[in-house]
Amino acid sequence: MTSPEYHEPILACDMQAISPEQRSAHRANTERLFALSQQVRELPTGYAVCLPGSALEAVASFIRYERLCCPFLRFTLEIEPEQGPILLSLTSSVDVKPFLRAEGLFGL
Repeated sequence: MTSPEYHEPILACDMQAISPEQRSAHRANTERLFALSQQVRELPTGYAVCLPGSALEAVASFIRYERLCCPFLRFTLEIEPEQGPILLSLTSSVDVKPFLRAEGLFGL
């Protein structure tokens, strides 16, 4: 039995995965969402951002579209009780910090 070959993910967005209309709405939602950032923490292969609990729908929309164009990203959510903050982590099997900084998501 042979083990499957490991391939590092390609860190490139698939701009065809989202229609131009959806891309415009996604970009606007992304800008509004990350403007609400309360704190950004560096992780070994990405970043975690703390967002207000009221941003849950915007977070869900962000993830929905971002998964289409950036399939290499791993999204992890921690949602505190009683409308507390949301911790959104964006990581991958490889270091995506340079990619995320280039995208300007966290204002870094």
